[in-house]
Amino acid sequence: MTQVQKVGAGNYVLSTAGALLNTGLVVGEARALVIDTGCGPRQAAEILAAVRGITELELVVVNTHAHYDHFFGNAVFAGAGATEIWAHENAVREMEASAEQRTMLPDSEPEMAAGKGEGTEIVLPTAVVGSQPVIVDLGGTPVTLFYLGRGHTDGDLLVGTATTLFSGDLVEQGSHPSFEDSFPADWAYSLRQLSALRHRYEFLVPGHGQPVDDEFVRTMANTMTTAVRQARQATREMPNDATKAIPILPYGPEQSRWFIKRLQETSS
Repeated sequence: MTQVQKVGAGNYVLSTAGALLNTGLVVGEARALVIDTGCGPRQAAEILAAVRGITELELVVVNTHAHYDHFFGNAVFAGAGATEIWAHENAVREMEASAEQRTMLPDSEPEMAAGKGEGTEIVLPTAVVGSQPVIVDLGGTPVTLFYLGRGHTDGDLLVGTATTLFSGDLVEQGSHPSFEDSFPADWAYSLRQLSALRHRYEFLVPGHGQPVDDEFVRTMANTMTTAVRQARQATREMPNDATKAIPILPYGPEQSRWFIKRLQETSS
């Protein structure tokens, strides 16, 4: 059952089960913007039904990044008439090689995992954002798509309205961050930039979990900055086994292993 929460005039959060994905919905006078489409046709159909319970306007889609739970539902929305699908240019490159992500799907999306059936095609974005912000006009409601730099992935796109900032997985609430495709040192910096923008928005919606405030973002940034320092120190002291730093890092064991691995791979 999709939970619907209003976050400002014409702004909604549609939360679906499983990974507790937050899909954003921004309703203008002429069009409506859907932010992240779910991990396959089943979840996407649930999201689309919730959207249609609010508006029948023409739909525009944004994918915040190239992880399956945020864009594998694109085919359902394309089938509903969405021809304008936005993502960051780095994310699009990852999406073009994303078929292997089918193996990561939960049991709730067997058709998408097998690549068989209606709505299981991997539909790529049709419009890209680079280093400069892009304004999408929904009819009296401008929405800004912009990029702060590498973080959870190298293509994390943010979506800002007059009241609300949809952050994708650059911010996650309710669980440890996921570091498998991350750039930890850059992520901490991007979070500090995000915190500096918070005076512009009344609401901040993470990719998963509940809406958060500026204190949450600053704490996440400070925690990650500390973890980067701790992991780098451990690597200097124990270059052959930096994983011994896992117990002192502020994340779970699995997340800490990925954190160290990605920090080593992405540090110049």
